[in-house]
Amino acid sequence: MKRATDVVRSGHWPETERIDTVTLLFDDRYRRRLRMLGNGGVDFLLDLVEPIVLHTGDGLKLEEGGYVEVKAAEEDLVEVRGRDAASFARLAWHLGNRHLPAEIDADRILIRDDHVIVDMLKGLGAEVRKVRAPFDPEGGAYGQHNHDTGHRHGTLHAERHV
Repeated sequence: MKRATDVVRSGHWPETERIDTVTLLFDDRYRRRLRMLGNGGVDFLLDLVEPIVLHTGDGLKLEEGGYVEVKAAEEDLVEVRGRDAASFARLAWHLGNRHLPAEIDADRILIRDDHVIVDMLKGLGAEVRKVRAPFDPEGGAYGQHNHDTGHRHGTLHAERHV
């Protein structure tokens, strides 16, 4: 079986060497070892030294040559918008205070659908609507999905940064 043992960050691997693409949900993009099936049928084992957060555009380098590109799958999410910049900052603070995975853009925040959180946000004056989109949340200072220390460039050999 083919093995992917390195992750090369988006923009730092030769896309001409892409042999397949794998589309993964957010929870499936934080792995160390997992058998995967590419969209084009390439069967391979992700076999890293430690778990690493995989982002859209990253390349999984196969031992025998070639790369499998990572794509974020669309998921059911909630889009959160504020009335103005101050409202937006307040909403972001409340979400961060609850340590929720959140993808923050210039004018919206994407979160997973949670009716309790959605009701809280509505009570704070947020505009919320259900959307289907890829989810690539911030890692956070303490979140489990922050183990690559925020580096989103170059080759990662699943080594710890000291």
